[in-house]
Amino acid sequence: MKPRVLIVDDQEDIRKLVHMTLDIGDVEVFEADSGESALEMMHRVKPGIVLMDIMMPGEIDGLEACRRIKADPVLAGTLIAMLTARGQQADIDAGKAAGADAYLVKPFSPLQLLDTVNHFATQAKPLN
Repeated sequence: MKPRVLIVDDQEDIRKLVHMTLDIGDVEVFEADSGESALEMMHRVKPGIVLMDIMMPGEIDGLEACRRIKADPVLAGTLIAMLTARGQQADIDAGKAAGADAYLVKPFSPLQLLDTVNHFATQAKPLN
């Protein structure tokens, strides 16, 4: 079974770019445009890997979505990489405190993104 990856970003162009980058790999890709839709989709799709932007409109930003995923007993094993323009050390620390397993800063290197996803794919466990 192919690893499932959920891309969460409010910018459609970024989602398309990440999706095209991941099309090189052997993964199944899903997309969400907000923290709220990501949480809803998590329970439907149960991806093992999430690529999450921090700054998104709505009540739930990427950090809060990450915290909620990691606090959910069914979803806690999900591997999350923050994929964001916020690259200050305080931002990275906040991402790790929220439970992020990796932190990539935009503009990101497609090779770095593929390396992260491939590494996660070797560790990701299917969610029930």
